[in-house]
Amino acid sequence: MPSRYLMIGGFLGAGKTTVIQRFAKYLDERGQRVGLITNDQGAGLVDSAIGRSNQFPVEEISGGCFCCRFNSLIDAATTLTSETRPEVFLAEPVGSCTDLVATVSLPLQKIYGDDYTVAPMSVLVDPIRAAQILGVAEGRKFSENVTYIYRKQLEEAEFIVINKLDLVDAAALAELRTAMEKEFPEATIFEISAREGTGCEAWFEAAMTTEMNSNRFLDIDYDRYGEGEALLGWLNATVEIRCDERGPIDEFDGNEILKSIALTLRQKLDEAGAEVAHLKMTLNPIGDPMEIAAINLVRGDSEPELSHHLYEPLDDGELLLNIRAEVDPDTLEEAADKALEKVIAEDGGLLFRIAHLEHFRPGMPVPTHRVTADTAT
Repeated sequence: MPSRYLMIGGFLGAGKTTVIQRFAKYLDERGQRVGLITNDQGAGLVDSAIGRSNQFPVEEISGGCFCCRFNSLIDAATTLTSETRPEVFLAEPVGSCTDLVATVSLPLQKIYGDDYTVAPMSVLVDPIRAAQILGVAEGRKFSENVTYIYRKQLEEAEFIVINKLDLVDAAALAELRTAMEKEFPEATIFEISAREGTGCEAWFEAAMTTEMNSNRFLDIDYDRYGEGEALLGWLNATVEIRCDERGPIDEFDGNEILKSIALTLRQKLDEAGAEVAHLKMTLNPIGDPMEIAAINLVRGDSEPELSHHLYEPLDDGELLLNIRAEVDPDTLEEAADKALEKVIAEDGGLLFRIAHLEHFRPGMPVPTHRVTADTAT
């Protein structure tokens, strides 16, 4: 039988990782084998670490979005198939990418239709960010070309999933839904809280049983799309933290370290005039990926939130740091260096070593395949 391929998109900070973990658990509890495919412009993904900590098989594709690494996507699915034979693949594309139906879903259906049934494109939104983008609420906004990508993601979605219901009241939700229905009338809208599980099952069932509409094609300006991506700075880092054997501290609170780093980074990025798209970190004992703490900051005007907690102090740890913000990458590196030095060394009295760091702007998207109305048949 063909495997089910579900791609769950949405802009940076929409809650895709949390949703995918809940979806995977939902399927696993019903006896269906699941494989996760994560994706990023760089290497060292928090998303992959969280999936592995929950003991789901994960393949990570780095160096570009699914659209530009289509053959790597097929290779990842093939590897998972050979190892665990998933009945359902849950794929999380890069949060700054769009035009994924034409460049991923339709080519997958057209070329590999015997191996996969492709679900409708689902796009998650953070309700506070979405209200700001759509002009329903005041607040921080991205520049015009970054906003262009955000709106194109919603335009191509068959399912728009308003996530994080726990963050908004009924009146604000109703106003946002009305704006969504007006601007994107072809989409089916779901309202959920991935954190609490509210409303998820109706969307899960629709995603598992509805056929993709193969006759919807997005009108998109790739120059503007590329300019929007190039405005975003990207930083991925792996940091080793240890107690100093010569010092008085022989253990530390990993949860508090994460909170302090997130707050310090938010302050330094705010001082630099950067709008945070998503800042996320994990921390686990070195050599033990199953014990993990995770924290997210999804806007410059939001508070960092721990989604996973460590229950015991650490004497060493591996920190994964992913930052995406509208600012130049050198500013991200400077902010990260200062935050790590202050929180870990100066305030914490601990030792740290940056084992891996990369910072850059995404390149122009160049899809491997792109199905249009003229080439669909």
